[in-house]
Amino acid sequence: MRERLGQKVGQFTESVIREMTRQAAVFGAVNLSQGYPDFPAPAEIKQAACQAIEADINQYSITWGAPPFRRAIAEKTRQHLGLEIDPDREVVVTCGATEAMIATLLALLNAGDEVIVFEPYYENYGPDAILTGAIPRYVTLFPPQDETGVWHFDPDELRAAFSTRTRAIIINTPHNPTGKVFTREELGQIAELCQEFDVIAITDEIYEHIWYPHPGRTVEHVAIATLPGMRDRTVTINSLSKTFAVTGWRGGYAIAAPDLLHGIRQVHDFLTVGAAAPLQAAGTFAMSLPTAY
Repeated sequence: MRERLGQKVGQFTESVIREMTRQAAVFGAVNLSQGYPDFPAPAEIKQAACQAIEADINQYSITWGAPPFRRAIAEKTRQHLGLEIDPDREVVVTCGATEAMIATLLALLNAGDEVIVFEPYYENYGPDAILTGAIPRYVTLFPPQDETGVWHFDPDELRAAFSTRTRAIIINTPHNPTGKVFTREELGQIAELCQEFDVIAITDEIYEHIWYPHPGRTVEHVAIATLPGMRDRTVTINSLSKTFAVTGWRGGYAIAAPDLLHGIRQVHDFLTVGAAAPLQAAGTFAMSLPTAY
């Protein structure tokens, strides 16, 4: 009998993270595999979702996101990152950051293109690259060598990974699974290489508010899109999931220059059509909460 599955599926396994969650549920184990909280979502945000459903915000939203939610994302980005974003031309709402990533890779990569990934990495990035037909090039994140507790990469290894075949680099900061927060200097090195080789930075910043001070050094979240020359060659991916403790809502989004975002919107349209309408309304409320939240 002819093989019934496509060749790409044979190049990766099912999610180890989600399998560990299923096993933890079966055996009543403490689940350290999947990133979600062990406390309830905030009551006021849940109430906003209930109110949206009762108000009959239950039909399709605009494919690339309800306008109020896109405006809320743009305003949050302005306040937090200092970037002025056009909500009508530079934001797409997706079914989680996971969909934002695969939609971005499908929109920007061609078969045979190379995409740089720091290793270890969040497990979706490898299969995402394979599904696009692209070739992952891995750059090692080395574990801490001293009391600073800092994971680091070798700048020479990073440079060697770039070539004329490189189309994109995936940056995850704060990083899953190591917890590394890329420094401004490190991101500057990446930015210089992106501009030298005409490469797009695809940055997953879902943990932007979840990082911890470290004795003796400054820790801050820096978005590579804010660095000189990177505004129009960065796709910034984020989500409500971690910050607002609503991982099951799948409220993700991507921000990019209009020419890049147009392609991402096209792919998103045919992947999922759109994210849940009442949860976008609740997300609009969540992003209106004070910064102290």
